[in-house]
Amino acid sequence: MGEMQKNYQGPRHHTSLKKPLWVVLTVSVTSILMICTHMYPKHSKSSSCHGLYSTKGCEDALSAWLPVHVRKFTDEEIAARAVVRDILRTPPFLTKNSKIAFLFLTPGTLPFEKLWDEFFEGHDGKFSIYIHPSKERPVHISRHFSDREIHSDEVTWGRISMVDAEKRLLVSALEDPDNLHFVLLSESCIPLHTFDYTYRYLLYSNVSFIESFVDPGPHGTGRHMEHMLPEISKEDFRKGAQWFTMKRQHAIIVMADGLYYSKFREYCGPGIEADKNCIADEHYLPTFFNMLDPMGISNWSVTFVDWSERRWHPKTYGAQEISLEFMKNVTSEDTSVHVTSVGKHGDELHWPCTWNGIRRPCYLFARKFHPDTLDTLVNIFPNYTSTVV
Repeated sequence: MGEMQKNYQGPRHHTSLKKPLWVVLTVSVTSILMICTHMYPKHSKSSSCHGLYSTKGCEDALSAWLPVHVRKFTDEEIAARAVVRDILRTPPFLTKNSKIAFLFLTPGTLPFEKLWDEFFEGHDGKFSIYIHPSKERPVHISRHFSDREIHSDEVTWGRISMVDAEKRLLVSALEDPDNLHFVLLSESCIPLHTFDYTYRYLLYSNVSFIESFVDPGPHGTGRHMEHMLPEISKEDFRKGAQWFTMKRQHAIIVMADGLYYSKFREYCGPGIEADKNCIADEHYLPTFFNMLDPMGISNWSVTFVDWSERRWHPKTYGAQEISLEFMKNVTSEDTSVHVTSVGKHGDELHWPCTWNGIRRPCYLFARKFHPDTLDTLVNIFPNYTSTVV
């Protein structure tokens, strides 16, 4: 009988221990839920604790404590980023022989050679000129432009061939080790300042002048292709003008890039995916530099362009619109404007322009100008250009 009582007392003893344990667990869970409620107050039905026994909100709240998942890079990305990192760590040094390379992307003859000739006059040894004529060999009137054509190919607006032409110009200019800054220009571009001002502005800048901004509209982020994943995400996708100026180390990493360029070559073009019209030259470099060296670029272009007409192409200025007052306004502008594709007429983003942290005029060049503006521009050129940076 005594043995039976021992066996019976055992289970009663263990049961009496379990009751406080359940009380402790209940209190603990309740306390955690209450802490969640206070630490993460109700903002919306999908992200808050709605009651003491509703766990969805607290699951979301607690998930904020967990490490953020970061996508692992592919082997190709790791290799590409290692190369870029080493190139950026070894910037070139300025010498008395340092030059700016002017890269002209043009269908044929350059209508503003006479104006550019005045710009370059007296500065031999400080610049190089490279011309990519996509349709016909130019006829030159200036010795500075004579025999400066490189191997070229057909260029189609909106296609990767535009980027290919830019890369041909860059690689040709990179062959000269004294070329330390590279400027892409079109046949409709004109200079806005003296050569000395432009030379100092570019060579002594701590960034490359590449436009790169977020356009959340259909002609910005809306052009991102799912096929670009995983290397290029929609969050990294950027837009900007193709008219860049860049430092030598940036020109080198553009030429070294095969991975990101291949994504744009294959998947950025009109009608490749559904009704998206991805324009390669508006997205490749802005996205590339946003991903690999976002602090090394200005996020605005030093080439003025007028998108006020909200068309596929910017406004072209004719002779009747050119005056000394107009040109002075352009050369003194110190706020850059970026037009997005949000809304019926597009939203505008306004950013102040700084040069090495100091507020300065934004633009060194401008486009698009009709050939009939040449004589007027040559006559007033000495009066609207700046000489001090």
